[in-house]
Amino acid sequence: MVLITSSTRRLFTYSSFRTKSRTTNVRRSFAYRMASTNASVFGLKDSSLIHSQGFIDGKWVDAKEGGKILVTNPATAEELGHIPEMGLAETQEAIEAASKAFQTWSKTTAKQRHDLLMKFYSLMKEHEDDLARIITLENGKPLAEAKGESTYSASFLEWFAEEAVRTYGEVIPSPFTHLRNVVIKQPIGVVSILTPWNFPSAMITRKLGAALAAGCTAVIKPPPETPFSSLALVELANRAGIPPGVINVVTTQANVNEVGKEMCSNPIVKKISFTGSTNVAKILYGYAASTLKKISIEAGGNAPFIVFNDADIDAAVEGAIACKFRGSGQTCVCANRIYVQSGIYAEFASRLAEKVAAFKVGNGLDKDTTHGPLIHDRAISKVEKHIEDAISRGAQIVHGGKRLPGPGSFFAPTILSDVPTDALVNSEETFGPLASLTKFDTEEEVIKLANNTQYGLAGYFFSRDVGRVWRVAEALEVGMVGTNTGVISQAVIPFGGVKESGLGREGSHSIEEYMNVKFIAFGGL
Repeated sequence: MVLITSSTRRLFTYSSFRTKSRTTNVRRSFAYRMASTNASVFGLKDSSLIHSQGFIDGKWVDAKEGGKILVTNPATAEELGHIPEMGLAETQEAIEAASKAFQTWSKTTAKQRHDLLMKFYSLMKEHEDDLARIITLENGKPLAEAKGESTYSASFLEWFAEEAVRTYGEVIPSPFTHLRNVVIKQPIGVVSILTPWNFPSAMITRKLGAALAAGCTAVIKPPPETPFSSLALVELANRAGIPPGVINVVTTQANVNEVGKEMCSNPIVKKISFTGSTNVAKILYGYAASTLKKISIEAGGNAPFIVFNDADIDAAVEGAIACKFRGSGQTCVCANRIYVQSGIYAEFASRLAEKVAAFKVGNGLDKDTTHGPLIHDRAISKVEKHIEDAISRGAQIVHGGKRLPGPGSFFAPTILSDVPTDALVNSEETFGPLASLTKFDTEEEVIKLANNTQYGLAGYFFSRDVGRVWRVAEALEVGMVGTNTGVISQAVIPFGGVKESGLGREGSHSIEEYMNVKFIAFGGL
């Protein structure tokens, strides 16, 4: 049993700044009768995509105790609306609804599930502009980046629709003449899905698409910072014809401990998929262990980004920008430690600084904006902490290094040079727009530096030496490697990490994570 104290409550609510409220005076729970949102605030073509209630057994519902959560725009601190502060009772109700729906949904054919997922996919593509706008308003990322996320999000539905009809069984030759060996795959059951705010749409479909394709039903706990994207997806799923009870959404902030515990320990739930910090992952893993549930975890990262002397410097700079500053540095696969070989260190730093200086930081809805705000002020505090620590150890600010004035949670994209290997930024995930540069001399040295962490989600390096490409790719202790690229995410790849960065894989053939393998011996032949 894992005991939740006041300190672990803070971890579970937003460890590594993935699930905590933006500021204590901006986002709170309110005991009003009904959650409400003015859909006109979003400026959508289809305002019916905006919902301010949870979703259980095919019905939009409020919290039983009447509480609600204020949701704000991180670029302006302005109110977007309210969602219900649900708790244990609603969570249990959602799990029961999913269990009841599983009895029929699990009996649908793979082709039927394929067709419904493709309808869902088509509706996402039809409404991609509105979906992107919702992402920008609640998450802050620039609209162009939000459109990219919406496209990426939809691609999981398309991919898993096609995977649904590829869940092949197997016939195993028997050593006995009277026996035939057959293997089939069956949906595992009710799935709990817990997602972060940094990809409010894609983290839903990457998990939900696989679950639905396999024949499972789901209970989703979206982040309180960015709930409207998930609720819009549920609206589209309804329009696509997904039956009642197959998808359920429980929204919460103050009750996250009891909701999370129930989602992970309730014996009806057979599978958990979580994306978030390693600290929270360990708590959930403890809950899941009580009933030996199948679990997929994509946890914290501390990605190395290595540039060798023989690299194409311009390509490496572009790769670093895409890898480090996408989402203003708030992605789990962001470059967190940038190691540059001594022969090109100065030139790389200069070219990177020139590119970063041209960034336009601002409201994601402004067409000239290249980078948006951080999710909340706590995230800014962590960036500042890492900068102060590095400077105290001898690092130099090349660009940025301070909070930007005005409303919203904006921080200047920052580059630090001469960052020592013992700096805090090299051991903790910053989750912000901070590029820290460290010089190295040899391949052997940098491999040791890159692997000197308990995390192992992603790693990147740039080199034009074919032999080095193979050596380094195999030597990095991570689940995913980008060679001569800073962008690796796709629906078709096995996404996940090693060490304390997680368990299992998502995307690719991860539909297997949502199925049980059953062996049947046919005798008497």
